Amino acid sequence: MGGSYNYYIVALSVVIAILASYSALNITTKISHASGKSKYFWLLAGAFIMGEGIWSMHFVGMLAFHLHTEVRYDIWLTCLSMLASIVSSFIAFYITMPKNIVWYKIAIGGLFMGSGIVIMHYIGMEAMIVQAHIRYDHKLWVVSAVIAFAASFAALFLFRQFRNQSSYSWLKWLSAIVMGAAICGMHYTGMLAAQYEAHGSLTTGHNTPSVDVFLLYGVTVTIFAILFISWGAMFFDRHVLERMAYKDSITGLPNRNEMNRFFDTYEGSDSIAVLFLDLDRFKSINDTLGHNIGDLLVQQVGLRLQQFIRRDQMAFRIGGDEFLFIVNSGDLARIEAFAKDILQTIKKVYHIGGNELYVTGSIGISVGSIQENDRSILLKTADTAMYKAKGLGKNQYCIYSDEMGTREVRKMELEKDLQLALEQKQFYVVYQPKWNVRTNQLYGFEALTRWNHPRLGHVSPSEFIPIAEETGHIIPMTRWMVEEACRQNKLWQSQGVAKPVSVNLSTRLFETDSLLDMIHGILTSVELEPEFLELEITESMVLHDIDDIIRQLLEIRKLGVRVSMDDFGTGYSSIGLIDRLPIDALKLDRLFTNDLDTPSKRAVIHAIILMAENLHLDVIAEGVEHQEHIDFLSQLGCYVMQGYYYGKPMLIETIEQWLKDHPGAGAPENE
Repeated sequence: MGGSYNYYIVALSVVIAILASYSALNITTKISHASGKSKYFWLLAGAFIMGEGIWSMHFVGMLAFHLHTEVRYDIWLTCLSMLASIVSSFIAFYITMPKNIVWYKIAIGGLFMGSGIVIMHYIGMEAMIVQAHIRYDHKLWVVSAVIAFAASFAALFLFRQFRNQSSYSWLKWLSAIVMGAAICGMHYTGMLAAQYEAHGSLTTGHNTPSVDVFLLYGVTVTIFAILFISWGAMFFDRHVLERMAYKDSITGLPNRNEMNRFFDTYEGSDSIAVLFLDLDRFKSINDTLGHNIGDLLVQQVGLRLQQFIRRDQMAFRIGGDEFLFIVNSGDLARIEAFAKDILQTIKKVYHIGGNELYVTGSIGISVGSIQENDRSILLKTADTAMYKAKGLGKNQYCIYSDEMGTREVRKMELEKDLQLALEQKQFYVVYQPKWNVRTNQLYGFEALTRWNHPRLGHVSPSEFIPIAEETGHIIPMTRWMVEEACRQNKLWQSQGVAKPVSVNLSTRLFETDSLLDMIHGILTSVELEPEFLELEITESMVLHDIDDIIRQLLEIRKLGVRVSMDDFGTGYSSIGLIDRLPIDALKLDRLFTNDLDTPSKRAVIHAIILMAENLHLDVIAEGVEHQEHIDFLSQLGCYVMQGYYYGKPMLIETIEQWLKDHPGAGAPENE
């Protein structure tokens, strides 16, 4: 007994198999990007679509086959065949779910998928209620099973290779076609293996469709509905929800979520370059012109950066004024040229809201393989290199090196040990004298903090002071420092040396709004007259809330405490505020002292001294090391000197000997 096929319906069954395969494989791409319970939601969805697609293809294929007799189906066996295809699909997808997977696990997944196809087919055949006995050709039966296993393995392998490509990539369609071939090839080879032996009482009914035929048509329509609904859900997820979750709303660039997804799904072994870009002094623009202008500036920067996006170059906005580039190449020459192009593009003028803005960027570069390094290492090292670039003067790029990493480890260690250093009294104070050359007498001392680390030895202040300011430890350190300087000053007064001692202040002290109470409390506790304490501030404070700083300084000066500006003339323009700042003295940075033989430098110093005289401010020159320095400065009208010529920063014991060696040190000063 033989049968015939309706080839239009055969074509329909092939289309169903391919569409179901594509939908299922596309849905399971979400597994790689999802986490937690959502991962299993997409896994179940993919298995359901795949299983339903296999099952529907089989029964549509059966609809295309005409035995010229009435065919009915056992409902329980039919449901069991559907369950077999869904469960096998779930197991196959679950096994191949991890990002990093070896080939034999793909083979196991293919085994389960192929087994599901074979089991579903032959249970479906067993569900047929027909007036004939079905006998199978064993060779063709084996061929049908081999086709199912081989094609399933190939489809899963292709899917693993290309699942991170675009949803409409021909590579994914190739995976779906191969999977469809596995289903259809197995089905029609299995049908070819089946031989029907009619019973004696055979009744033909090929012109009278049975109820089961209408049910099969209903199943077909339902499956198409499931496929279209799943495609609609994927389209909405990919083009609406995904855009909201993975695109930055201001710049249109991919955001931090997209960056994390890239690292989660990247499986290449080649080196990549991570470029961390941070805009220089963006906070000043944001604070002075408002966040709306700041957002518009970030938007325009983002538009300029989009021109650098290529197939092997990706750009992300990861927050605020921070951007990240990933380049699929370890070629340093190309990466450096790329960084230069970015910096050159960013520094061009911006016209925003009637403002002409100029902004630069600093870029940190880290090169490595994700297979060899954790992503956090590449990001952290790029961030470290970026801060190094800022330290070099901004508008520069810097490539991370092992030496830089060693410094970073040391910085972290010092940061961790700062609190312990305060508790164990590892800090100590040294004093450097200031000398008045006109009266040939001691003018005062500057107190400086030093750190004797129990394991690392003496740590430079230029290394630990910035860390202390960043962490906030500078506040208790300064409190301790002022108290130590005041106690020592009180002791010197009892020995006949009554000179002021100056202590450096950090901006962090002004932010606490408790500086006045701290100074007053220490002076009262030590019983030191306020005029014997001098506080040194820096020009960088003018970048903060200058009105609040002036208010606090006025209150401190009302106590009788002197205030001086340290490192005057080094990088910040405070000339316009100098008449408003309640200070008593200006300290010329050693930058001026080291270049006194230059006529232009002497002219600048002379101008500063004349300005200070008009404002009734003392001028103190730092970095005085030679007699020539003294002669030049004296001729220009500067008479108070501080530097190695008169003495290095010294311990208390050394200072006492120094005082004995300088007779004018203990005598009162008469201007």
